[in-house]
Amino acid sequence: MTTKETIGIVISNKMDKTITVAVKNQTSHKKYNKIITKTNKYYAHDANNECAIGDLVKIKETKPISKNKRWKLINKIIKK
Repeated sequence: MTTKETIGIVISNKMDKTITVAVKNQTSHKKYNKIITKTNKYYAHDANNECAIGDLVKIKETKPISKNKRWKLINKIIKK
């Protein structure tokens, strides 16, 4: 099984050792050919509480850590 990796922006860091990451995907509508932006929010494990709101981060899918957390922070790409 391959693990998914994605890049997103931190939108919340209020929880202990958990960040909320917004990942945007752009697709084209099949009929109207309009570009649609879809945003998914993922809870990711941040072991050291090192991320701030607005940081660009890379996250990786992992085994379930809690009820909603299935992603893990790999590294920060751009610091805010």
